[in-house]
Amino acid sequence: MERFVSSYGFRLDAKGRVSIPAPFRAVLLRDGFEGLYVHPSLEAQALDAGGHGLLAEIDQLIGNLAPFSDERDHFSTALYGLSEILKLDSEGRVILTETLKVHAGIRDAVTFVGLGHKFQIWEPDRFAAHLSDARAKVKALKKELGASMRPSLTQGARE
Repeated sequence: MERFVSSYGFRLDAKGRVSIPAPFRAVLLRDGFEGLYVHPSLEAQALDAGGHGLLAEIDQLIGNLAPFSDERDHFSTALYGLSEILKLDSEGRVILTETLKVHAGIRDAVTFVGLGHKFQIWEPDRFAAHLSDARAKVKALKKELGASMRPSLTQGARE
């Protein structure tokens, strides 16, 4: 399965269009999704985007919740009710709606960030802050995981 990887920065043109990175368009094309499925991220001031892979993940999440439950209703509202399917033009550009831009704080530039089965669209300064925070958390987690693994490694060496 193809993955969305890497990050790319682009500016919105005078008509508010932005080019989807060519490698991301290639993944969408192989995925068979016509357009771009986008919803406000639940975790960040960013946009989650993708094709059938992202939709399948959302379907699975919602399908595992009890029918007619408040949880199912909340997730459905947040992930389907606020979603948009954007059309790519012949040059691989989309127009981000005002609702999407307001959620992510996007004005005239974006950063596309691959996350495997989906990608995110960020306002560049917000992404820089998010990346710095993520790196710090990963560094701390790495130390924590490394420390918890050391006793078992040394114990195995003594046996």
